[in-house]
Amino acid sequence: MRGPGLPRAVLAGALGGLLGGAIDYAGGALGGAAPSEGSVWASVYLAGLIGWLWGIGALGPWVSWAVGRTQTVASDHGAPGRRRYLSFTTDHKVIGIQYLVTSFIFFIVAGLLALLMRLSLTIPGIALLDLHTYTTFMSMHGTIMIAVALISLSGGMGNYLLPLMIGARDMAFPRLNALSYWLLPPAALLILSSPFAGGFDTGWTAYPPLSERMPLGQQFYIFTLLTVGASSILSAVNFLATFISMRAPGMTLSRVPIFVWSIVSMSIIALVTTSVLAGTLIMLLFDRLFGAAFFDPARGGDPLLYEHLFWFYSHPAVYIMAIPGFGAILEILPVHARKPLFAYKLAVGSFLSIVVLGCVVWAHHMFVSGMPEALAGPFMIATELISVPTGVVFLCALGTIFLGRLRLVTPMLFALGFVSTFVIGGITGIFLADVPTDIQLTQTYFVVAHFHYTIMGGAIFALLASIYHWFPKITGRMFNERLGRIQFWTFYLAFNGTYLPLFWAGIYGMRRRVAEVPPQTAGVNLVATISAFFIALSVLLFLVNVVGAWIRGPRATANPWRGHTLEWQVASPPPHENFPVPPTVVGGPYPYGLPGARHAEAPEAAT
Repeated sequence: MRGPGLPRAVLAGALGGLLGGAIDYAGGALGGAAPSEGSVWASVYLAGLIGWLWGIGALGPWVSWAVGRTQTVASDHGAPGRRRYLSFTTDHKVIGIQYLVTSFIFFIVAGLLALLMRLSLTIPGIALLDLHTYTTFMSMHGTIMIAVALISLSGGMGNYLLPLMIGARDMAFPRLNALSYWLLPPAALLILSSPFAGGFDTGWTAYPPLSERMPLGQQFYIFTLLTVGASSILSAVNFLATFISMRAPGMTLSRVPIFVWSIVSMSIIALVTTSVLAGTLIMLLFDRLFGAAFFDPARGGDPLLYEHLFWFYSHPAVYIMAIPGFGAILEILPVHARKPLFAYKLAVGSFLSIVVLGCVVWAHHMFVSGMPEALAGPFMIATELISVPTGVVFLCALGTIFLGRLRLVTPMLFALGFVSTFVIGGITGIFLADVPTDIQLTQTYFVVAHFHYTIMGGAIFALLASIYHWFPKITGRMFNERLGRIQFWTFYLAFNGTYLPLFWAGIYGMRRRVAEVPPQTAGVNLVATISAFFIALSVLLFLVNVVGAWIRGPRATANPWRGHTLEWQVASPPPHENFPVPPTVVGGPYPYGLPGARHAEAPEAAT
């Protein structure tokens, strides 16, 4: 354990946590009063996080700079071979894979929690889980799945692809990029440990005053979101700096691939809104640990203030999850339809419009919260307005497909699945934007179904489409096409079989956050539970396909899909610093069907 790495990080994190807790306890004893349990655990986590980051090698360069030591720039991007995936490496491609693998581990854990919840909601009168356990699992499932949706496409595919697509050799701040990833494992450990500290059953929204009175597990949730939020802010800064300063010669704004625009739009939202969430959670911590009264009505606080601040971040967070999915799908469709992206400039303008409008619609989540009725109308109108740029993106997808020479391979199937499922989420969202309808449906399973069609139907379909599309580039191998198609149809049918019936259950009055099935919705809940297990089967097929292909799949050529964007102009997988000679961009990114047109002049890709 002489050098940085996982063993040293685990040891340093454990020792740091012990030291932090001991200092907090000793400080309280010297002051004449024993510190609270929450205060001690806060010190344990913060000191343990610092120890973890030092042990993995994230803090060394900054400490050396701060004390004036001479710094050497490593040229090997970290450990050789497969060990680099378990070390602090600055290679954006390795970091992208680290994000993808981590997000799928999160996805599997959250999925297992969902299966337990569905089992509890199968037969009326028979509840597998008691109410507290059910709501704790529900809260963990929601929090983990939000993290998956936040980091999978932006952190995984964004890190891997953005430098390649704009002709850069790496991200603008490689060490900051690695730091943003290595903040995530401690957050994952914390949220998974929360049931052993009493859990939390407030849902992922954590409304006070309930969240101020929950056991220690609620504090674990708060630190998890703070840590993931810090990672998101660092990533957003890096993406924007890379986009602004490192585009290849000739890559004007009108020649930037649409996926890159989606990452840029997502980064603007994250940079503007995540700091608001961080401040809100710190205020909540101050209420819990130090007796502050920001949100506790018994001491003069205002819980409605928390809701406004929370949703100012959390509604735009939907677009942090969804916009990269839009971008990935609009990137995939032209390749497999063999057509230029329809209305490229309108799509870019729509992304930027969503950035602006997404920050002014938050209170449609609060129509039943008791906020002033005068605000309901303006927020309803603003919510309806945001459906316009979202609809334009959808029409860009349809226009690209129309009269195209469709190549129905696995990534294209998932892209088409995204289009058909996300439109259901969008249409049902218009119902919930309407004040009278929302008042009737807001606490029912109609909202649960809508949210899953929006996020899972959006982010997860787009993630699977992206992995299949860029899998040959990332691994240098081809997946099993037949198994991929079987997995798509299993996933697509099971997804709709799980969540379409829940719209019906919500309309007929099934409430959210209940651990038992109302008798009048027994049939649809049974269908949803059976379908949920087929979703699990499809995920297993996916893992078998990609892991097996990565190990022994057929070798892929540099450009198996005949794409034109820059990532397809280098070998599969890409070389160490991406481009042996910087490419020059000479045209738009989607010159399909245009004789002689090219996106870029780059060295010939190795096959």
